Amino acid sequence: MSEKTKTSLLPHFVIGTAILAVILAVFFWPSEQPQEVETVVIPAPVEQPAILPEPVIEAPIVPPLPPEPITPEPEISPPVVVQAPEPEPEPLDLSDGAVKTKLISLSDYDAFARLLIDDSVLQRFVVTTTSLADETISPSHRVLNNPEKPFRTYKQADKDWIDPASYKRYTPYVDVFDSLETESLLGLYQEYKPAIEEIFAEISGPDDDFNEKLIDAIDILLDTPEVPVPVEVFTDSVMFKFSDPQLEELAAPQKQLLRTGPENMRRIKAKLREVKQALQD
Repeated sequence: MSEKTKTSLLPHFVIGTAILAVILAVFFWPSEQPQEVETVVIPAPVEQPAILPEPVIEAPIVPPLPPEPITPEPEISPPVVVQAPEPEPEPLDLSDGAVKTKLISLSDYDAFARLLIDDSVLQRFVVTTTSLADETISPSHRVLNNPEKPFRTYKQADKDWIDPASYKRYTPYVDVFDSLETESLLGLYQEYKPAIEEIFAEISGPDDDFNEKLIDAIDILLDTPEVPVPVEVFTDSVMFKFSDPQLEELAAPQKQLLRTGPENMRRIKAKLREVKQALQD
């Protein structure tokens, strides 16, 4: 029997026990016939009512209260760090003054500022590179100013020879070029490359690549042959030319490089090899 059933029958059990006690008291109480003698009237015993046990009043069963709903604590999200938007990069200054300033900063030689042309620096660089790759020279688009001292020759045995003093006038240019750190030079080239390619697109075919043109121009100069000195020349009343037909048949950029002299040409080639290697890495 379940606990609940026992609890529900308890009041009925208590009432039944009280009724049984009253019946036993009536039927089993002893009774005798009185004798004829002085009858002493003894008052009948007053029947005491049966003392029934007080009913046990069971406390009403209160059903348990439903458990209070457990409200989950709100999850505390980590604070959202709002990063300030990165400032947009300032547009690259393509002015001649800005370009020239950055170029000059790559060298410790003050002479660099005097050697550079002041106007249209990027355009001159693109046109000059393209011309060199095509084995020509564009004097109207040169990047550097001409040497202050004139080209000189000397006569010996009725022949004209290049004066070694003519080679020295190119030494300041070579000193500046050799002082430029290749990595910094290539970094500046990459910085201005979008503007360079835009200029190049205006003077080239749709399939041309400026980087390839630049390497072609370097290769043209690296292919310049080494020649012993002194170098014989002649004049046709307009300009000096190489007396050796093989030298005179060289491309215009190669002949110009020969005029810088053996030592300057060696230094220029060494630097060009570094630049070419960096471009191809």
